[in-house]
Amino acid sequence: MNKPTVWIVGGVDKGNDYSELAELVQDKVKAIICLGKENKKIIKTFKGMIENIVETESAMEAVAYAYRLAQKEETVLLSPACASFDLFENYEDRGNQFKKAVRSL
Repeated sequence: MNKPTVWIVGGVDKGNDYSELAELVQDKVKAIICLGKENKKIIKTFKGMIENIVETESAMEAVAYAYRLAQKEETVLLSPACASFDLFENYEDRGNQFKKAVRSL
């Protein structure tokens, strides 16, 4: 990706070491949208690195924030890095709800 990215990330943490993504996030990500009930680890890792970090509890809310934060020609990336079981039935449900939210814009 060559354009600034709004990254939608989060869910049930699987013991991830988010610091491994620090360089990539600094280079590519302009905002982080946390999609989940427990976002402390993500926020702690990227706070101070990324100015815009918001927490959401639904795909609809996450997509609405992404729509406001991303400029034309920028990328919105749903790459959760976590399990989906806190807010969704499974990863397919999370993807379907994301697509539905995008289509409703």
